[in-house]
Amino acid sequence: MAKLSRGTVKDFPGFDARSDAEALRKAMKGLGTDEDAIVKILTGRSNAQRQQIAAAFKTLFGRDLVDDLKSELTGKFETLMVALMRPARHFDAHELKYALKGAGTNEKVLTEILASRTTAELQNIKQVYLEEYESNLEDHVTGDTTGYYQRMLVVLVQANRDPDGRIDEGLVEQDAQALFKAGELKWGTDEEKFITILGTRSVSHLRKVFDKYMTISGFQIEETIDRETSGDLEKLLLAIVKCVRSVPGYFAESLFYAMKGAGTDDDTLIRIMVSRSEIDLLDIRHEFRKNFAKSLHHMIQKDTSGDFRKALLLLCGGDDE
Repeated sequence: MAKLSRGTVKDFPGFDARSDAEALRKAMKGLGTDEDAIVKILTGRSNAQRQQIAAAFKTLFGRDLVDDLKSELTGKFETLMVALMRPARHFDAHELKYALKGAGTNEKVLTEILASRTTAELQNIKQVYLEEYESNLEDHVTGDTTGYYQRMLVVLVQANRDPDGRIDEGLVEQDAQALFKAGELKWGTDEEKFITILGTRSVSHLRKVFDKYMTISGFQIEETIDRETSGDLEKLLLAIVKCVRSVPGYFAESLFYAMKGAGTDDDTLIRIMVSRSEIDLLDIRHEFRKNFAKSLHHMIQKDTSGDFRKALLLLCGGDDE
């Protein structure tokens, strides 16, 4: 049975790829560009429909739609429109590739994607990565990271997390005790224990472990991770815990901090809004409203401007004020 999408972007009823392709060509032809028309079409169609528009565009005009968008648009608005055009199954692999490319590694992207995706999604990412870039994701990850952070990423890349099933209360107790001994009760920290348990147990099992951990230790697992680890490993372990508790909650928080304070982390904003628009953006909006006492729509409105803002608000959908 098809899983009900909790996305804000759905297939456009009465979709006509040719007429959309013609409207986009008209919007970009000659002097000036009709950004409004571009925004309306690209945010109002599903990713699968955008791929059909790109094919129709090439058939009708012998031109590449993405190349035309790149030459007509600029800045973050261009980045957002091009991201919307990327085939959905290629999106994560592409983001990871660029996070691992050249000098410096973008740990934020590695952490966000590898901590939040399901086992099936991770398997797909690895396959696409291999097809597109003719290398193993794991090899690139190990080549670009070090220490326990690297080991935790490698465990996640295996995409071997236990499936959700019957909960073994004995193992819940055992894991909670093991984490307590590996952290709070130990001088120094046994990072390996955290990596194994957080990287391989099922989501429903881990939720029980976190509850049991609180009972045994008097601490939330997040507090212990905060005290016992640091740097990229700490951020990754916390991201995994947050995603176990609630994936939409994790993304709501990431969006909030991408816009809070001076300056906006546009890359994170674009990555989350595009990658979750057909999956769970409605749930992310709900969590955002619940946790930050304002709507995602309101914060985007306040924090961005121009065509970039217009496009993000359309992806966001409604206002939950």
